[in-house]
Amino acid sequence: MKKLIFIAIAILFFIPAALTADQGELKPQANCPVMGHKIDKSSYLDYEGQRVYFCCDGCKEKFLKEPEKYFKKFQDEGVLLESVQTKCPVMGGDINKEVFIDYNGRRIYFCCAGCEETFLKEPEKYLKKIK
Repeated sequence: MKKLIFIAIAILFFIPAALTADQGELKPQANCPVMGHKIDKSSYLDYEGQRVYFCCDGCKEKFLKEPEKYFKKFQDEGVLLESVQTKCPVMGGDINKEVFIDYNGRRIYFCCAGCEETFLKEPEKYLKKIK
């Protein structure tokens, strides 16, 4: 019986910690997605609810030609972009910062838990609604 209790405690405490460690910690953007240089906080673009910083204004145009390429890069590097989203892309209500999903390098916030599933059915449709 004591062995069973020990195993239960191990599962409750050690397994979730191991899963979290595998996912990695998200970090704020520090480098330009285009050139890789340190970002300049005065050079940015708000795109689909995300504030993307660049090293210079010249990189904005390159980003806009292939935004998905750069969002994939953010996702692969574990970068969490600054969010400027204020409305739920599904229902249009105010966002709840506790209800979100990380989707292709973006953190998308929703007004309520039911909106996540709706978003995932047609993500491109709803991404266009984020100002």
